[in-house]
Amino acid sequence: MKVTEAKKWLLAEAGRRGVDLEVLATSQSKLTIQARDGATSDVGMATSGGIGLRVIKDGRVGYAYSEELTEEALGWTLDEAIGNADLQEQGSAALPAGTALGRHELVDEGLSAALQEKKAATIQLERQLSADPRVQTMQNAGYTERRSEVEIGSTRGADGAYHVGHASLFGALVMREGESVKQGYEQDAKREFHQLDPGRTAQETLRKLGRHLGAKPLKTGRRRAIFEPDVVSTLLALFTYAVSGKTLAEKRSRLDGKLGTKVASELVTIVDDATLPDGLGSRPFDSEGTAARRLVIVEDGVLRSFIHNSDTAARTQQANTGHAARSYRGTLDVGTSNLLLLPGSGVTYGSGLLVTDLMGVHAGANPITGDVSVQGMGLELVGGEQVPVDDFAISFNLFNLLERVEEVGDDAEWIAGWTGVAKVPSLAVDDVSFAGA
Repeated sequence: MKVTEAKKWLLAEAGRRGVDLEVLATSQSKLTIQARDGATSDVGMATSGGIGLRVIKDGRVGYAYSEELTEEALGWTLDEAIGNADLQEQGSAALPAGTALGRHELVDEGLSAALQEKKAATIQLERQLSADPRVQTMQNAGYTERRSEVEIGSTRGADGAYHVGHASLFGALVMREGESVKQGYEQDAKREFHQLDPGRTAQETLRKLGRHLGAKPLKTGRRRAIFEPDVVSTLLALFTYAVSGKTLAEKRSRLDGKLGTKVASELVTIVDDATLPDGLGSRPFDSEGTAARRLVIVEDGVLRSFIHNSDTAARTQQANTGHAARSYRGTLDVGTSNLLLLPGSGVTYGSGLLVTDLMGVHAGANPITGDVSVQGMGLELVGGEQVPVDDFAISFNLFNLLERVEEVGDDAEWIAGWTGVAKVPSLAVDDVSFAGA
């Protein structure tokens, strides 16, 4: 049966069995095009999806999922979710009250270009990257297009669906100049295919990696640091751990008890906004069916809100902010949509170190304490010139760093990667520790 039919059948069956049920169905299609030697080398389409159940029975929670939508398979899946709920200790869980959410098409004609156009864009990107004589190895040049459909329903009244998508061009290459060799990756993601520009992506990829050729070891010392948007998005992802309602409920947030107090420089305002028309992470509602809205997390340096789903809100006695996150295979979590650090009046580049990349953040950053010690790449600012440097470590405490932000850039840009979706500018902070030669 179709997803909507499966949802209706499951909700009726849950009502018959006397349990509360939330049904979350998600599906994704991914088109990938790769180019090599001036022609497409691989074109592929992959699809995945299924239906996930969250049962509440006597305050206990149980999960199960199925990728088969026959009545028999759905019945087994509901049995499994109820059985998993029975295994849990007595609790006070409840589904949030729901409402009719409508069906939302957020893709429209944005990804409707012909396959041949998408191939041509990929080939153009590969040719322009390969044409640079400094490119030693063209590892990958490609186009990725993702479309996702989400449908939700619950015995508490939630009912809605939406369709989102985005397209991206990416390049991975090795560049060489003399004895200096650098490897890098760059991606440009947009809501619509025609917003992509292969020439711009190639130029930016070559610029960002090529500027590091000829890098020298950095001398140890304390310097003013300017963090580029790519790096700021990573720092912001670490910060969201501290403002997660789940982290707060588990008593692991450094910011517990800090609502209404200053936690960053007055130049720092952080917002999560799922309603942005151009946002890569925009959605009409979250994974529990709570309507999307703009949420101010930090305003002029003052902590205004944590991010919550219904469960973390109840456990911390705070408001549900509509930030439930769950795939059909997963359990309830908290997640951001379009995370924004609002731009400022600009950054001055007179002196210090322009930090362009942080490496090993997964191992070198403690999101609970905020302590960070990782390898970096950058450009030392000397007499108006940018001199490439590497072989250095950078160490700081994230929370202390945010308190000491002295300038916020006017160069905000969208970043989409393992850290999620963010639109952030550069940040300047004085007196940061660098360990090098």
